[in-house]
Amino acid sequence: MYELAPNIEVLFAESDDYSDRVRAAAAAGFTAVEMWGPRGHDYPSRPKDLPALKAALDDTGARLTLLTSEPRTHFMIPPMDHSAFYSGLDDGVEVAHLLGCPRIVVSCGTAHTETPRQTQLDLLAEVFRKATTQIEGSNVTLVLEAVNTRVDHPGMLIDRTREAVYVARQVDSHFFGVLYDVYHSSVEGEHPPVEIADAGSLIRYVQFADAPGRGAPGTGTIDWFQVLTSLRRAGYDGPIGLESLPSESQDSLDFIRDLVAAAS
Repeated sequence: MYELAPNIEVLFAESDDYSDRVRAAAAAGFTAVEMWGPRGHDYPSRPKDLPALKAALDDTGARLTLLTSEPRTHFMIPPMDHSAFYSGLDDGVEVAHLLGCPRIVVSCGTAHTETPRQTQLDLLAEVFRKATTQIEGSNVTLVLEAVNTRVDHPGMLIDRTREAVYVARQVDSHFFGVLYDVYHSSVEGEHPPVEIADAGSLIRYVQFADAPGRGAPGTGTIDWFQVLTSLRRAGYDGPIGLESLPSESQDSLDFIRDLVAAAS
């Protein structure tokens, strides 16, 4: 059965203390959580008290499934200095080890309108090949997320799942893959079963939110049973992050839990 991991940046956010959010998620029956950047270098992420967060994870037995690389470098914008990304990646791996987190999500950065798109994708693959070599032996997997440019992230380089898959194939590492976000994919007009089948084993993490509106699954038009069936056919058996805007009622939580159980 898929393990659901609410994002504690947006869910269970009644407290400013992230350790309290972990405890609240655990009290609601979740065995895992995800979050954004640990240091708060990139808006809207906020700094975390890492010892307190580790204590909350240890006390509850909850697992941290995903954190975000900082800083989010705009790789293709001249002068294309990636030193902050590489040094931040080392710090991110240290935090991942401290918190027992097996994945770090990396951003594609902003597109450079004067450079051919294919050239930018190939350059990005070079950046991430170097990154995977740099953290070799850490057992931390980097996952690249395609984000929609129609509503939430105008100007970003990768807004199509197949482009993220292309980069992952060029990196060609067991420790690099794709974060498939069903909301972003749907907003871009993609058909999730098609994208899931194409990405296959390169999908190393999945996030759910409904579209339109980025609400809880069941509040929009996405066919979640179809999505879950497609994930199962593709062989995905990892966690599912819940990164929806705060609309999780008990009914919506029961809805997604029932769907996950039915698709397992």
